Amino acid sequence: MTAPPTTTRWPNGARAAISFTMDNLGEAQDVNRGVWTAPIGTHPSITNQLPRMLDLLDTYNIKATYFIESWSLDVYPAAVAEIGRRGHELAWHSYQHEVWSQLSAEDEALNIQKSFDAAAKHGITYAGFRPPGGTVNERTWALLRERGLRYLSPLGELGIGPEGLVVLPFEWQTVDAHYYMGKFAALRQANGLQVETLSPGYFRDYLVGKIEEVKRTGGYISILFHPMLQDSEEKFAMLEEVLKRLSGEGDIWLAPCDEVARWVTEHKDAFEGVKDL
Repeated sequence: MTAPPTTTRWPNGARAAISFTMDNLGEAQDVNRGVWTAPIGTHPSITNQLPRMLDLLDTYNIKATYFIESWSLDVYPAAVAEIGRRGHELAWHSYQHEVWSQLSAEDEALNIQKSFDAAAKHGITYAGFRPPGGTVNERTWALLRERGLRYLSPLGELGIGPEGLVVLPFEWQTVDAHYYMGKFAALRQANGLQVETLSPGYFRDYLVGKIEEVKRTGGYISILFHPMLQDSEEKFAMLEEVLKRLSGEGDIWLAPCDEVARWVTEHKDAFEGVKDL
């Protein structure tokens, strides 16, 4: 067994850092794909799942980062305002959930312009970006820096990326969609799992093991739950179990992505070129 780190790079002697995150607000992706048939502004996750998730986060005193498509800001202004009122970070998830690495230079620039115009209209200043699909183009780094972003949350490794942007990575295995959605069958198979969807308990067991791993290594993980996928009592029970466990982990720094990015920026010597966390 790997011994615990003898020193810590995290605040107050914490052995690891974790961000609880959410992605996708409403029907932005489905409208973009042309598969949304209900009236705009009626996504069930907004009226059903999201309020329950926000209440659970309050119960366990956890502040999250919600990566939101900017298109949704006009469609669900009350929900967006409530997320901010409860102290959660509002971060950026493209304009309408476009797969970022597939955008042309022209479409990328237009996406950024529309996204930041919408955010400014609602008084929102983004600090970070999670690209749909998990990867970005080489040109993206400089464009994000020009817009004043501090961090990027792609697939990858913790550290300082191009243009001085902090990289706060996610991995598919800490994402609920990896287990719950049929379209991730090939990815599950590539990760050595069954093709069929998996139970909330399987996801929970992976997260428990991953939490212990980052405590041993002094690392960072981003955990991701989509409100739209919390569509059963079994899933909500597992979500609450995870939140309760996180809130009870006294040796973990549990913080929104922007707080982690600020810390890493202020302590660059401890994170430059970090590998294999």
